[in-house]
Amino acid sequence: MLLNGSEILIECLKEQGVDTVFGYPGGCILNVYDELYKHSSEIRHVLTSHEQGASHAADGYARATGKVGVCMATSGPGATNLVTGIATAYMDSVPLVAITANVAVPLLGKDSFQEIDITGITMPITKHNFIVKNIEDLASVIRRAFKIAKSGRPGPVLVDITKDVTAAKCEYEKAIPEEVLPVENTINENDINKAVKMLEIAQKPVFLVGGGAIMSGAQDELKKMVDLIDAPVCDTLMGKGAFSGEDPRYTGMIGMHGTKTSNFAVTECDLLVVCGARFSDRVTGNATKFAPNARVLQFDVDSAEINKNIMTSASVVGDLNEILKRINAKLHQQSHSEWLEHIEGFKKRYPMTYHTEKLTGPYVVEELYKITKGDAIICTEVGQHQMWAAQYYKYSKPRQLITSGGLGTMGYGLGAAIGAKAGCPDKTVVDIAGDGCFRMNMNEICTSVRAGIPVIDIIFNNEVLGMVRQWQTLFYGKRYSATVLNDGVDYVAIAKGMGAQGYRITKKEEVAKVLKQAIKDQKAGKTVVIDVRIDEDDKVWPMVAPGASISEAKEEKDFG
Repeated sequence: MLLNGSEILIECLKEQGVDTVFGYPGGCILNVYDELYKHSSEIRHVLTSHEQGASHAADGYARATGKVGVCMATSGPGATNLVTGIATAYMDSVPLVAITANVAVPLLGKDSFQEIDITGITMPITKHNFIVKNIEDLASVIRRAFKIAKSGRPGPVLVDITKDVTAAKCEYEKAIPEEVLPVENTINENDINKAVKMLEIAQKPVFLVGGGAIMSGAQDELKKMVDLIDAPVCDTLMGKGAFSGEDPRYTGMIGMHGTKTSNFAVTECDLLVVCGARFSDRVTGNATKFAPNARVLQFDVDSAEINKNIMTSASVVGDLNEILKRINAKLHQQSHSEWLEHIEGFKKRYPMTYHTEKLTGPYVVEELYKITKGDAIICTEVGQHQMWAAQYYKYSKPRQLITSGGLGTMGYGLGAAIGAKAGCPDKTVVDIAGDGCFRMNMNEICTSVRAGIPVIDIIFNNEVLGMVRQWQTLFYGKRYSATVLNDGVDYVAIAKGMGAQGYRITKKEEVAKVLKQAIKDQKAGKTVVIDVRIDEDDKVWPMVAPGASISEAKEEKDFG
């Protein structure tokens, strides 16, 4: 059938099963928005308050559902406003398709109004990107974009379409999306056999689980392998929920703000089994001192991650779920009771602690865990609150923690929460924020209210940029340069001004009551902002100092 470019784009989105798009219109993309209007019963468009909010919402939708997230923006500043969200998705391997429109082909390269080379700008932060200048190429490019976004190691793809292509016509023929199969052709049987041998001779094995375990849906095979090997398990920030935080073998997060138990276990182990993790510097600390006694066995879909940051003794490249399945079929039951008992001793000697005599972030997170029975989707911004959310909420299932790990994007969480709630409307969705982060994109509260996508936003309000201040306190002689925010902003009033419900918590006794009411409000369709007043000098513990080994994790008392 003969269709114009905008019609072809919408038909291709429908082919891919897209039910929600987050975006913001403008001149160059008007043809597309006109077509979206005609298909509003099939594809929901969520108008965000800023294009960055749209990219974060698409990202949160993708992480919560496992589907490809989609966002749209017009040319020039509309497109550039997506960049931070695209980079966030790239660093955390999130499947995303960003669709932008550009000026017509005759105007390209002439500094036309709102013209920008968005494909050039985003080349380093996308798996692939396209500019479509010919209507005949449009359908195939959209189909390729979705396939690339979700195949292998997932990631963002940008498609830039010139305005004349959105209006031009050509023949369109519907196509069934090509099936994206797990990467298996790279899995070598010799590598599998070597991995089996290493697993069966290890005396002190430890599993390190990253975000790849969630993306590959490997949680069941991972649990099976852990049971067969009988070993402790730690995770990265991105890996939370791939192995249950409620399991007795779980030791907590590893790294700069990981538990001492996890850090000491990895330091003492003789085999480190790395499942879909990329050895971020926040995980390894001083890389030359990381896991000094261990042979490293790494499983990853991306061969570029092997020996990139930490040298391995052996590796298997391919889909993690398939790798674990093949290895499990060859493993015999192991027992490491003495090693697990040793790890249990670490747990008893070095429990996670905080100041219980006052209102703190950790206390609120623990109460949230109890009230939600561990069944909420928790989104976060970036900073102290993010670490507390990782440390004190027990994630028992994948896709429960949605956070910017690689890029560390302040202002991410609220948009991501909107996307997560759009994709999982029956779930309790909570964004845990700091007041510094919340300020960056708090305009998306309007989006949540207007779109009827109710989220709960908990602001740990200490009137400072908490994590930066923590570093200034510990390493910069308490010189608080540009980290003080004590300007009396009333977040409850702001929430109400945007049409949301607002609450303030100033003492521990108020926490449970307000959280329960907020969850009731969300179920009733109301967006909620909770202003939690905490002390400006509260810190995240343990902490590994820059350049130190993770075995040198320190508590508050260690800094005097």
